[in-house]
Amino acid sequence: MKLSEIPLSLYIHVPWCVKKCPYCDFNSHEASGVIPEQAFLSALSADLREELQYARGRPLVSIFIGGGTPSLLSANFYHKLLGVISDHLDFAEDIEITMEANPGTFEQEKFSGFRQAGINRLSIGAQSFSSAQLKSLGRIHDEHEAVRAVKSAQAVGFDNLNIDIMFGLSGQTADHAMEDLRQAIALNPQHISWYQLTIEPNTRYYNKPPSLPEDDLIWAMQVQGKQLLKEAGFINYEISAYAQSGRQASHNLNYWQFGDYLAIGPGAHGKVTRSDPFEVQRHWKTRQPVDYLNAEKSFMAGIKVIEKKDMPLEFMLNGLRLVNGFTWEQFEKRTGLILSDVEDKVELLATKGLLKNSLNALQPTEKGHQYLNFVLEEFLD
Repeated sequence: MKLSEIPLSLYIHVPWCVKKCPYCDFNSHEASGVIPEQAFLSALSADLREELQYARGRPLVSIFIGGGTPSLLSANFYHKLLGVISDHLDFAEDIEITMEANPGTFEQEKFSGFRQAGINRLSIGAQSFSSAQLKSLGRIHDEHEAVRAVKSAQAVGFDNLNIDIMFGLSGQTADHAMEDLRQAIALNPQHISWYQLTIEPNTRYYNKPPSLPEDDLIWAMQVQGKQLLKEAGFINYEISAYAQSGRQASHNLNYWQFGDYLAIGPGAHGKVTRSDPFEVQRHWKTRQPVDYLNAEKSFMAGIKVIEKKDMPLEFMLNGLRLVNGFTWEQFEKRTGLILSDVEDKVELLATKGLLKNSLNALQPTEKGHQYLNFVLEEFLD
């Protein structure tokens, strides 16, 4: 296995937000006062230098800036940060640089500066175009600001946009869910993330859950939404990801195809491969911003080597999310395993109509995607 054959991305975590949403289980912290941009830039730069040992000369194929609300920081901050990164790592010619952006008016004013800094893709967290639903979800924007955010981004030259839309919301009907989706489609984004609201531990919704639609209604929303997106020319390439032809998210594809990704920022998680001896490890950074900004404390919070017995599940958790699955060559190069290590389990699932196996690739069937958790359980050691 040549390490150069495994693509390399970079994830950057910005931990601050204006208000913590009740469904959010990400490492986000409500900003109190001015965000310390210079101190954060210095910490990210030092964190990046420690990550360089994993790059091994590989160029970055993508950068993703997530949060929190990354668009709270200034365009000048990102101009400097991307300059620091390019000083240390080569960028692929067609590198995708994505930022998650909040539809709030204050952030819209920065879109031109973000574009000039080198960011070439925005992921706009609209979530809904219903004022009642946005209020229930704890969002700080209204439906008009969500529309203006997309149009403002397009006006300054962003031609690669994702819009996040949720379904299965409290009190939502199938018609209401389709109306949200139609409004997103009408804005002509290149990508739509259409995903079900789930209640996660360590969230306010988990402690005080809202009344959500019944499973049958949620399934009807998913089926209708998938058809609506298909009719609008969006290709469903991952469970909840839909893109115009050629506009699949490079960064997320690298995750799902078990590529490598460096990670900097509070609570950021990375996955890297070592070639001699072959080893795949996950690592994560300290979560609290105050600790991350403390020069006397370590950025690294933990490292875990993926054991050989766990490797099939780790790979399948990602690869089987993709509608077209993965090639066996990818599986072998990125896990250090061979087909025979999982052949019995694959054949069993294929006989149940859950997987489609060929000489070159493995693909989940539509039924397999519907019962993906059951499929994955077969790969538990």
